[in-house]
Amino acid sequence: MRSIPVKKSVNQLIFIVGALAVWEALAYAKVWPSYSFPSPHGVIESLYYGFKDQTFLIGIGVSLRRVLIGYVISVVLGIFLGMLLAWSKFLEDTVGHLVLSLQSLPSVCWLPIAILWFGLHESAIIFVTVMGSMLAVTQATKAGFDNVPRILSMAGRNLGAKGPQMFWHVLLPASLPYLLDGLRQGWAFAWRSLVQGEMLYGALGLGQLLNEGRDLNDINQVVAIMVLIALLGYIVDGLLFRTLDSSIRHKWGMAAATAS
Repeated sequence: MRSIPVKKSVNQLIFIVGALAVWEALAYAKVWPSYSFPSPHGVIESLYYGFKDQTFLIGIGVSLRRVLIGYVISVVLGIFLGMLLAWSKFLEDTVGHLVLSLQSLPSVCWLPIAILWFGLHESAIIFVTVMGSMLAVTQATKAGFDNVPRILSMAGRNLGAKGPQMFWHVLLPASLPYLLDGLRQGWAFAWRSLVQGEMLYGALGLGQLLNEGRDLNDINQVVAIMVLIALLGYIVDGLLFRTLDSSIRHKWGMAAATAS
């Protein structure tokens, strides 16, 4: 029913307006000093000047380029490794446990190794981004192939599907829900890892601008960059992954039934 999305949008709008009003009231009341608690208009002003002098635009462009490179690499390597783990019991019992252990490491732990291997270069940040994202994609890919119902594989073989045909027409479509969740998680981890790497490495990007606001004791810039990071992550998730997920689920008949 159309009234449900409309009601949801209205509720979200009411919540945002209410939260901004409370935020502005707290800032106006000066419950906390202005240097430690920003106001909405101060953050908006920081966003305005940051885009006006193109500082934020440059930072967004640099960060998006890095995360795109790192994410593509992590998806290719993660899907390949996940497929190997799903098809080989030996690799699952050996490399699989290593992947599971490494996934518990915060991505920032890879930065010292990245600097030792790649030096003070952009490649170090991309490496951290890849390591923060790849393992999540690997785990999701393996889970997807592990959870393909045996009856689908049997039906495919009975219909003559073998090798590439079995993969493209049976295994891949059946594992898509898990794979899409993994790609979505991988994007979130890649985005976080990138910002962490930029903050610690000090390279140009949103993470560096976040640190710059801290060094200048400019709480408005810090919160403005945080808003940009969250907003960009939400936009990519909403426009790309949610749309792709909905499209594939409808195409393959996996969408949940809706009430009329």
